Amino acid sequence: MFLWEGVSEFVSVAQTSSFTGASKILGISTAQVSRQVSALENRLNTKLFYRTTRKVSLTEEGAVYYRHCRQVMTGLEDAERAISNLRNAPQGLVKLTAPVTYGEKYIMPLVIDFMAQYPEIEVIMVLSNQTVDLVEGGFDLAIRLGNLDDSSMMAKRLTSRTQYVCASPHYLEQFGIPHSLSELKQHNCLVGNTDHWRFIESNKEKLIRVSGSLTCNSGYALRDAAIQGIGLIKLPDYYIGEDLKSGDLVSILENYQEPEEGIWALYPQNRHLSPKVRLLVDYLAKILV
Repeated sequence: MFLWEGVSEFVSVAQTSSFTGASKILGISTAQVSRQVSALENRLNTKLFYRTTRKVSLTEEGAVYYRHCRQVMTGLEDAERAISNLRNAPQGLVKLTAPVTYGEKYIMPLVIDFMAQYPEIEVIMVLSNQTVDLVEGGFDLAIRLGNLDDSSMMAKRLTSRTQYVCASPHYLEQFGIPHSLSELKQHNCLVGNTDHWRFIESNKEKLIRVSGSLTCNSGYALRDAAIQGIGLIKLPDYYIGEDLKSGDLVSILENYQEPEEGIWALYPQNRHLSPKVRLLVDYLAKILV
């Protein structure tokens, strides 16, 4: 605790440019402020202020020390604020965004449960498959799927997903089972948001351009077409997991399957992340794991 002595007094003097002003903020005498600052200067063996009868200003060393002390003091204030907020029920608005299908099926039910637990929470949810700008849109939180490329954001991994190439037993009986990536060009590949499918071959990522009789930006529509025997699809497990278990769809090309990908909570880089948003992120992570 010896290291903290005089720091509050020093910061207050630096902020007010006055020993008298600092004494009023801290509720102690001007003489006590002066003694604490002098003791701090002696301990550091550094002059922190230029003092005249009319003005108090930071020395070069004092300015450097102030910047670091201000960060520490801000951190302590944040810690006290966080504890204070935890004692009270979270309240206020949370604005978040998520991909349409995953958001409807997985995120919104959990958000609704969260709201039931904390009735004073309000939510604006924007379901969109577009990558929105969180800062510009005023979002507290985004749910993102797959690999992340935005280093300006903070991220917490909630769970993971696995992509499968699959088809109905009827299609495979009629057209055969592809065993290599080169055979995909011989098959009717149903296309979603991209006509390139990603695989791993010889420990390297490989993109294969595919084509077929159906292009649609709905994963469930592609799933339904595949179950009807129209062609091959490549979709995450949350679309077709139950169909793989029931046998309505069969997974193929598993030797070339990508590693599982993360599903993330993404939020602007901000050390003042509000407790209500932190609580929601932790809740999602706990349930989705």
